[in-house]
Amino acid sequence: MRYGIMGFGFLCTGLGIAGFFLPVMPSTIFLLIALWAFSKSSIRFHNWLYFHPRYGRTVRAWHKDKSIPIEAKWAAVSMMAMSVLIVAVFVANSWVLPVSIAAILTPIAAYIVTRPTLTSTP
Repeated sequence: MRYGIMGFGFLCTGLGIAGFFLPVMPSTIFLLIALWAFSKSSIRFHNWLYFHPRYGRTVRAWHKDKSIPIEAKWAAVSMMAMSVLIVAVFVANSWVLPVSIAAILTPIAAYIVTRPTLTSTP
């Protein structure tokens, strides 16, 4: 069981790192899931991710005070808006699908925007 959870942690770490380079992939959520998985399976990898010079900053900020870097907020909300626009222009045949997607993404965007903004390295 421990190795399965550790493997899941590595998978989420890989997806989180990919999210830093791919604009359509979230990174923070996968890193937080990986951190959880490592906390249950390997303190060594938990500490590696938590104190990583590049990826640890975001994880520590969320853990400390639930803050999100301003760049991540802009990226997340921009991608949500772009998704609704793409669906509206290229996919949907009526207004129902874009409005439904917007109705789902608007509260998520509001949640992201209302979290504290990361101002210093925790």
